Amino acid sequence: MEEITNKVKNSGIITIDLTDYLPQNEIIEIDLAQNLWQGLVLKEKDFRTYIAEENWAKFQGKIATIFCSADAIIPTWAYMLVASSLVDYATEIYVGNKAEATIKYVSKQIEQLNEADFSEARVVIKGCAAIENPETLFLELTTKLRPVVKSLMYGEPCSTVPVYKKKKEETR
Repeated sequence: MEEITNKVKNSGIITIDLTDYLPQNEIIEIDLAQNLWQGLVLKEKDFRTYIAEENWAKFQGKIATIFCSADAIIPTWAYMLVASSLVDYATEIYVGNKAEATIKYVSKQIEQLNEADFSEARVVIKGCAAIENPETLFLELTTKLRPVVKSLMYGEPCSTVPVYKKKKEETR
């Protein structure tokens, strides 16, 4: 009986799965809307009371993200006050909701990738990421890796869409 070989596994293709770059720490949202006076305005005195009374230790080892779910203008100092209280506890602090914080976190991971690890490689960026609106991340990976890879593909190793292939004259 003939042995079945996994051609995809033996192809030397490097697969990048964005879910491998998701944060391991829990992301906790801080919605500033809860501090709005009549749902409209942030009063500094009341907000400072919130800052003083909040249990910031609950963010220990977590990722915090600050946003406002109400249609209100939040002054910059409000974000700064919250961040100042979080800095001793949270591992990361972002502005935006949980989905936006996830994109920013994964973006930082992509930024830290060493391009040399992908030099002249055949790379597939998996398309089924469990990340809301991952297009920004796909673009970041493409622009980071395109200058160094031999080929760049999108999808699954068994069924890809070619994005880039280095021309033979480029390899000289």
